[in-house]
Amino acid sequence: MTILFYYFLIVNFFGFAITGYDKYLAKAQKRRIPEKTLLSLVAFGGTIGSGIAMLFFRHKTAKPSFLRKYFGIVLLQIFIGWLYFKQ
Repeated sequence: MTILFYYFLIVNFFGFAITGYDKYLAKAQKRRIPEKTLLSLVAFGGTIGSGIAMLFFRHKTAKPSFLRKYFGIVLLQIFIGWLYFKQ
């Protein structure tokens, strides 16, 4: 269980940092991090870190297609968690 805690801690920190870095790249008009990479971090457990970064940096919050995918992943994770704890 301790390993799982550290895994989620690292993935969420990495999701926060990558989202912030992508915002920096956007402001500097440089080559950006692909959305597929950002959403992959969310899918692998970085939901909280990426969500906080989206609010903190005000990044990707006005892009409906990204938000639909983000919240789709969040709902899928909630459903999987519900199935797991239902047993």
